[in-house]
Formats: sequence, C-alpha cells, structure tokens
Amino acid sequence: MDRMLYIAMSGAKQTMRSQTVNAHNLANANTAGFRADMEAFSGRSLSGSGWPTRTYTSERSTGIDFTPGSVVSTGRELDVAIEDYGFIAVQTPDGGEAYTRAGDLRIASGGIVTTGAGYPVKGNNGIIALPPAEKIELGADGTFTMLPLGQSADALAIVDRIKLVNPPLEEMVKGKDGLLRLRDNSVAPPDANVRLLSGHLESSNVNSVDSMIKMITLSRQFEMQIKMMKTTEDNDKASAALLRLQG
Repeated sequence: MDRMLYIAMSGAKQTMRSQTVNAHNLANANTAGFRADMEAFSGRSLSGSGWPTRTYTSERSTGIDFTPGSVVSTGRELDVAIEDYGFIAVQTPDGGEAYTRAGDLRIASGGIVTTGAGYPVKGNNGIIALPPAEKIELGADGTFTMLPLGQSADALAIVDRIKLVNPPLEEMVKGKDGLLRLRDNSVAPPDANVRLLSGHLESSNVNSVDSMIKMITLSRQFEMQIKMMKTTEDNDKASAALLRLQG
C-alpha cells in the first residue's frame, strides 16, 4: 500500500506544478508578444540501497513555444509587430539586456522609449531617448524619424534605431520576468533582416480554450490522486482491523 500512496502523492504534487505553469500561461493570454511555457510529465524509478520498487512522477519544462501569435491592427504609430522571427532588445533593471516580442511601445518621462511593461528599449548606443517632437515615425527597420518642434515638414531627422536581434531559438531561455535571454547570458548581435510592422501588435500565442481544457483535466487528475490516497488510508485501516481480530 505504501507504493500506491507514494505514486499518488508524487502525482498530486507534480500535477499542482503543472497547474501553476498552465495558470501562468492562461493569465498571459492577452499579453502582447507572450510566448507560452511548455512542460511534460515523465515516470522515473526511485533508486536507493534496496530494489527499485518505487516509481515517482516528474514534471519538467520542455522549453518555450515560439509559435507566432496572431497580428492585429491597432492603428497606433508606436505599436509594432515583428514580421516572422526576431526580437526587440530591452534593458533589464540590473542593466543587462533581454529580448521580447512585445511591441506596445510607450514614451516615458525624459523621452525614454519603453515597452508596455516599462522596460527601456535599446538602440544603437544604449537606451533610446527621443527629444520633444511634433511627429514621430517608426520605420520597418526600427528607425525613429521625428519632426522637431517648430520645424517645417522637410526637417525630418533620424534619431535612433531599435536594436532588433534574431538569435537561434534553441539558445534562448525565459526568465521569471517573462523576458527572453541567451542561455549563456551573452548579448545577441543586431540583425538587419528583422522587420517591423507599424500600427500592429502581435498577440499572445496562448490558446485560451486549450488552456481551460487542460486546467479542467489537471483538476480531475489531482482529484483522482487524492482519492487514491484516501483509498490507501482506508485499506490500511481495514488491514489493521483484520490483524487485531486475528490477534
């Protein structure tokens, strides 16, 4: 009976972890450019000084789903979607560099260009800062063009260019902040082939319906494992009662 209890207990524990990953994906179903986390279950033998008579369940991450999300038109000049593959470079709070597909850009205080989550966007020479302007345009190559205040229409000037990268996907990992980084913490070089689509946003690649179905399935699995643990307890009590009668 202890084998049955061990299997049910480990299964329930890993099901809760899987539910956490699924809930995190579902919570970001409306986050621009979000990439879903993937995970899977596997059975493993418990080795030790005795015979390997115990098997436990293990839940592990199998990577990131890089399937592109759907692109929707917003009409907002600072909303950009990346065509095909590539990422926007941003600066993290610790001064490092990370990457995102979220193109919901904003102009914060001091003219700093940030993502909707507040991460400063990096350009050719560090963080992009735009001076006051009457009009700002963002080109397909990530170039910011602006019309200075009080100037005529022919006084357009290029201010900076977003750092766009396209490192190998298998070398990328996701941090707890949702940003992507290279596995060895190195910095990806700019890639001139990455193109932006202005006035559009890429939505999350999380399928809400699939995630809801998975949530229900995981809940039922957890309930089944709890019932197995209760059945083990009942069997143990019945066995103890029989032994008392024989004694």
